[in-house]
Amino acid sequence: MKKLLLLPFLIIISFGFTKPKKQYLTRNGEVTFFSYAAAENIKAENNQVLSLLDIKKEKIAVNILMRAFEFEKSLMQEHFNDSYIESDIYPRATFEGTILNFKPEEKGKRTKFIKGDFTLRGITKPVKLKAEIDYDGNQYTITGVTTIDVKDYKIKIPEILSSKIAKTVKISFNFKYDSYEK
Repeated sequence: MKKLLLLPFLIIISFGFTKPKKQYLTRNGEVTFFSYAAAENIKAENNQVLSLLDIKKEKIAVNILMRAFEFEKSLMQEHFNDSYIESDIYPRATFEGTILNFKPEEKGKRTKFIKGDFTLRGITKPVKLKAEIDYDGNQYTITGVTTIDVKDYKIKIPEILSSKIAKTVKISFNFKYDSYEK
């Protein structure tokens, strides 16, 4: 009888100490960028961002389809894709990085640095991002804000607009990952 009572207790205890899965995926991550401009602020949102989180390797990979950014005004979107980003030539931006001092099984929110390479318009630059990671036992959420310099990625701004467009762009990201196993 004692053995029968012990079995449910052991099962409950083992569920409380289960390790997280190895890989997590989101197909609808959110990336937003904002640029202050004297004439008009520029803001765009993309909620079709693909990202894979491999907690065993402490790695993160992000794939951003540039044409999926949505602007308030269609003319801004057209200029972004055709003139600035040249989305037909450079359809994606990517990030591949490592989460520093990451403890995957640690539940709750914590701030971590992610060090990696960001590629935009075929130009790859090393970056170090500060991000908040939240793990509730089932799902990881990674959020953060960073900035990039327009000149680093050879984004051409017409001379007539150069004084009216910011030299840096603020990028916000929000990824909610669900378990994914191959």
